[in-house]
Amino acid sequence: MSIFSSFVDLRFQDALDILFLFIVAYHLYLWFKGTKAFKALVGLLVLGVIFTVARTWGLFMTTWVFQILWQVLVILLIILFQSEIRQALERVNPLQALGLRRHSRVGEWVQVAADAVHMLAAKHIGALIIIERADRVDEWITCGQQLDAALSPELALSIFQKHSPLHDGAMLLRDGRISLVACYLPLSSDEKLPNEWGTRHRAAAGLCERCDSMVIVVSEERGEITLVSKGGSWPIRSPEELSQRIIEGIRPMTPPRKTPWQKTRFLILNQWMAKAGTLGLVVVLWVMLAGQQDFEVTLSVPLEVRNLPSGMTVTEPLSQAIRIKVRGLRKDASTVNERNLQVGLDLSKETAGKKSFPITRANIQLPNDKLNIVSIDPPQVTLSLEKKI
Repeated sequence: MSIFSSFVDLRFQDALDILFLFIVAYHLYLWFKGTKAFKALVGLLVLGVIFTVARTWGLFMTTWVFQILWQVLVILLIILFQSEIRQALERVNPLQALGLRRHSRVGEWVQVAADAVHMLAAKHIGALIIIERADRVDEWITCGQQLDAALSPELALSIFQKHSPLHDGAMLLRDGRISLVACYLPLSSDEKLPNEWGTRHRAAAGLCERCDSMVIVVSEERGEITLVSKGGSWPIRSPEELSQRIIEGIRPMTPPRKTPWQKTRFLILNQWMAKAGTLGLVVVLWVMLAGQQDFEVTLSVPLEVRNLPSGMTVTEPLSQAIRIKVRGLRKDASTVNERNLQVGLDLSKETAGKKSFPITRANIQLPNDKLNIVSIDPPQVTLSLEKKI
């Protein structure tokens, strides 16, 4: 089956199949992009291509080895990248689509936090403050001392001052209240981070790579403030700027209304290269696998009367169409048409009169023997035979 014939015989179900796989593949790309698991997925894709080529070319030993190792590799990758896989599955959350996903509340604590952070920066006291948003951070942080208390500049100072037993670690703000202190965060292994970033900055980036939290970093040496989130990092120069950043992160500004044309244009052009590449990959895989699908074709074929005795004619009906449904692999069934599918009756031994004839597999000539007949309608025909006058 040629590539062209695949698209000529494209059904609505096939288009829906390609669209669904494209959406899934594109979102997998977005979710795993920039993670270690993404490189593993690319490697799996390359191995899959090699396996497909080997099976197509009949490389027995290579195909056999891949069939054994494939299941082991998939299980191994699930174990190694279970955290990234869990994150991706958590994002496919029906509660989020229904608007039931939890959000942090915005209140007076935002300004209090901004004032506390700038007081720490002015005194060159290092600090690491986590602002939890929709994703829970419990699975990413270790240790930590529970402390359910309202945030204040004085309490923040007492926690992060050098001689405090709780200063070595991060503070977690959950719904504007201090929930945990002395927390340890996972460090980022991203080589593209700024060279001047120390352990606190890398810990902030490491947590933001895994969830949607915001982390405020106060540098002990330079007295500088940096706000880190999954979207990037920003130097903070004033309490007002920090307050605004926190509010925008917790309660995003409502975007301006877009016209249907603007929405369509954004949907197509936003990250168009990634979308085009994903769609091309899905189409190629679909074409490669389409020939192995079960496929049904229904055709209406005229009944051919063969070997009619001399002096005899069919008076009723003058023409008879038979609807035949055949099934087979797509590469075989897609070649069936009205020209190579024939239905015939041998009337060489028939005499005059009105007679019924069953239509069976023996009466049907298929283009190849790899197809199965699913149904014949009608299963029998009635013909009136008369002598010519």
